[in-house]
Order: sequence, then C-alpha cells, then structure tokens
Amino acid sequence: MTPEVIYEDNHIIVVVKPFGMPSQEDDSKDLDMLSWVKAYVKEKYNKPGEVFIGLVHRLDRVSGGLMVFARTSKAASRLSDQIRKKQIEKKYTLVAEGSLEKKSGFMEDFLLKDKSNNKVKAFKNEVKDSKDAKLSYEVMDERQGLSLVSVDLITGRSHQIRVQFSSRRCPLYGDLKYGSSNPQKKSIALWSYYLSFEHPTKKEKLEFKIELPDHKPWDIFIK
Repeated sequence: MTPEVIYEDNHIIVVVKPFGMPSQEDDSKDLDMLSWVKAYVKEKYNKPGEVFIGLVHRLDRVSGGLMVFARTSKAASRLSDQIRKKQIEKKYTLVAEGSLEKKSGFMEDFLLKDKSNNKVKAFKNEVKDSKDAKLSYEVMDERQGLSLVSVDLITGRSHQIRVQFSSRRCPLYGDLKYGSSNPQKKSIALWSYYLSFEHPTKKEKLEFKIELPDHKPWDIFIK
C-alpha cells in the first residue's frame, strides 16, 4: 500500500491522509503519514540512508484529506513561514448533526485546551490562556437531519472546527469527544478538500482540490 499522491516534485509532495492515521508518530505506534511518505520516497527514488521529509502542518488523526510535506529543509522553512503568515489556504467540508441557525456566516470564539484529557472548550469571551478562533462557513445541503458544510479556516487552533460546531449544538458526525451520537470507527466527518500555497522555490501559486469521500455519512449527499 502506498500513499495517494496528488502532486510531487523535488521540493514538495502533496498527499491524501486517510481517516484514522496520525499525521506523525504518536504513542499508539500505528503507521503515521510522516513515516509513510518517507518510506514511499525512499523506495520510489531508491534513496540510501535517512530520507528527509518535513512535516509543516497536521490534521487530526480522526479527520482526513490533503496534506503537503516538504522534501527539502529549504522547502520546509519556506512553507512553515507561509503558515505563520497565514498565507496557506485550507478549506474543509464537514457533516454536522442538526441544522445551523444561519446557513452561512462567521464563527468566533476563544478556545482553551485541557491537556489532561486533550479536549478543548469554547468561550464567547476571552479567558486566561485562551486563544482566539475564527472561521467562515456555508451550509451546502441538508438531508436526513445532517448538514453538509464548507469551512474556510481563518485561524488554525487545535480541534477548532470540531469544538466551534459542537458549541453550537451541531457536533461533527462521528465525533464522540464533542457530542456526536453516531459512532464511527476511528474517524469523524471532517475532510480537508482544498489546499493552496506558493511553491517554495518556483514562487507560483499551487491549488489542489479533491472530491468528497464516498462512504457514510458523505454518501447521503452524493446520491
């Protein structure tokens, strides 16, 4: 089994992260994206010794979709700089339980992470050690008590999309941690479908977009 590669050159590689796979090694010791991409590059190009692959951003283990990795330290540095300057555009599609009051709009909260249980709580007003979290969204469709929503992240906080929707009584399908009533095996209905950034050496804008998954609950919206 090899990663689903969307684009690759000597500087970067764009791949699709499957649901349930960590972005990098964790305590579970399960196969992770960083190790998987390293093994793919090492085998494909018959590279001796250790292969450099730079992790410049992450997706939650339970989510899936587009990720970009750097193949050189220069590319890693330049992509990381774009992330710090909020120049990398990431868009998500999700399936939420219930119906949002407004079909498009803007969410802004202050998020505080409890490291003891790896859970985040949303507050309307700033509290000590909290971080501001912003996103815009648009409801694309509603069927069978579920909402298909497109999200444009403005900030990139831990569990941000999950907790902001949950705090509005619309938890993501399968997200038991944040109130879903529909258990899913190692996954929640959150998909990184769009990624855009400046190529770290060619300085040209790159855009990548992938289709929705074809399994439950996504299939409800593609029938």
